[in-house]
Amino acid sequence: MKKLIPSIILGLLFISSIASFAQEAKTIKLEQTPGEFETTELTLKAGEPYVFEVANKGVDHKVGFVVAPEGKTDQANHISNAYLAKTIKNGESAQSKVVTLEKGEYVYFCPLNPTPQYKIIVE
Repeated sequence: MKKLIPSIILGLLFISSIASFAQEAKTIKLEQTPGEFETTELTLKAGEPYVFEVANKGVDHKVGFVVAPEGKTDQANHISNAYLAKTIKNGESAQSKVVTLEKGEYVYFCPLNPTPQYKIIVE
């Protein structure tokens, strides 16, 4: 039992540090309307943690969210942490996991809506 207590304490400290990292992530709120996102370009900082929160505003079916390097938008190159926790119906919103991007150019879009590909510049 005495050996188990330090393991439990270390485990709780680890979980606490992960939770605090997630809390430090900046939330980027985006709204999807029929055929488009209201925000058409993002400029983010390289190495910073972000969470994408997407709301469905008037699209009459479920929508999603994809982030990929510009020019490499096939599914193999999608940044899976940027996927929403679920597809969202009209009036709903959902968040991604924490996403940290390297310097470069990316795009975001919804293949289900469908929308154009919008630019993310990471400096």
